[in-house]
Amino acid sequence: MGTLWGGRFQKEADRRVREFQDSLSFDFRLWPYDIKGSQAHAQMLVKIGVLAPDEGEAIIKGLAKIYAEFAAGKVQPEGEEDIHSLVEALLVRWVGEVGKKLHTGRSRNDQIATDLRLYLRDEISAVRQLLKELRRALVDVAAEHVETLMPGFTHLQPAQPVTFAHHLLAYYEMFTRDDARLVDCYRRTNVLPLGAGALAGTTFPLDRAYVAELLGFEAVAANSMDAVSDRDFVVEFCAAAALTMVHLSRLAEEIVLWSTPQFGFVELDDAFATGSSMMPQKKNPDVAELCRGKTGRVVGNLTGMLLLLKGLPLTYNKDLQEDKPLLFDTVDTLKACLTVFGPLLRTMKVNRERLAAAARAGFIAATDLAEYLVRKGLPFRDAHAVVGRVVLYCLERGKTFEELTLEEYRQFATVVDADVFAAIGLEASLKARRVPGGPAPDLTRERIETLKNLLR
Repeated sequence: MGTLWGGRFQKEADRRVREFQDSLSFDFRLWPYDIKGSQAHAQMLVKIGVLAPDEGEAIIKGLAKIYAEFAAGKVQPEGEEDIHSLVEALLVRWVGEVGKKLHTGRSRNDQIATDLRLYLRDEISAVRQLLKELRRALVDVAAEHVETLMPGFTHLQPAQPVTFAHHLLAYYEMFTRDDARLVDCYRRTNVLPLGAGALAGTTFPLDRAYVAELLGFEAVAANSMDAVSDRDFVVEFCAAAALTMVHLSRLAEEIVLWSTPQFGFVELDDAFATGSSMMPQKKNPDVAELCRGKTGRVVGNLTGMLLLLKGLPLTYNKDLQEDKPLLFDTVDTLKACLTVFGPLLRTMKVNRERLAAAARAGFIAATDLAEYLVRKGLPFRDAHAVVGRVVLYCLERGKTFEELTLEEYRQFATVVDADVFAAIGLEASLKARRVPGGPAPDLTRERIETLKNLLR
């Protein structure tokens, strides 16, 4: 195994040290970006006259052959210290001594920073596409349940009636904010560090703007010391990923609850559930549970990144090698969860009858009754107290609001008229709250159509 730094050493590194510090086992996945960045660097070296045109052509063609070898699975992650060493070793093997000129004006410090940014740009785009597919699934399922009543909860207690569509669209909003955070993260990721060298640039007249253009970067890092040591973009992505996973975990928790016999709101498709090795009756929501559990990994990776950076002096330190396992695991975990969650939602069966029955339990129209009394002239606080006494009366007699007579209502408030029964009807209540001010199109249905157009 060769190294890129051995000239001033009289001894080779101890085998245990080599094994301890080598990163090829995990940074191997960066090979497309290391090659792409190297090709752009070679083109720039030709442009400024550091490489002769024929030398540049040999290097660029050699890198293209190496890319093909990697893509065909013919290169294994072994024999070198890191992905940079491996690519350079293969290049020298392909094109000879001229390959050693590629590293002119470049350090592994700005090279790895460039590789990471190229990699993360692609992964942000991939995650955004998966988020779009998940939001499509939420909107499509919601479209089927605009009229499906269910209880809305606070403190996991029945609170007010809502629709299943309205509930699902709350998660649409969460995942839309997640997408917006990724857009912002992409902008700060899309900055070229190459040309910063080890920390203080180089005496060669590098054309960084040209490299940025070749690689599609929107800006060039302004400070070379910051360029090689900055991992804020990794932290930002990990933070955005952690919050996305938290949102997935919240939805997963509801699906776990909804799929229990005690709730019975949904039934998961057999293809997205598992069984028990001992209890033949079981149908377990393992996909949702795993997404909930994997959230801890992603949150932990964010914490790891913050702790990794918190005590580092400028500029590059070997500690930064540890950013990649944290980032890669976050990317892989988030993509895996997003990939499976949309199909889970699309295939689950929604029990409309069970949802509607649950919406009518627990005196869920209590707020509507209080607001009815306000419209009859009672101050809200008095109306609130009256309805509380009505609830207690019903509990003591095993009755529901619908089962009370007009005379019973008037025991608590003489302003009550026969229209009270319409006021506590859940469908009318939903329409009044969804469409304030009188007859108008159903805002939930309109919202769904708007969202479908946005996601096309």
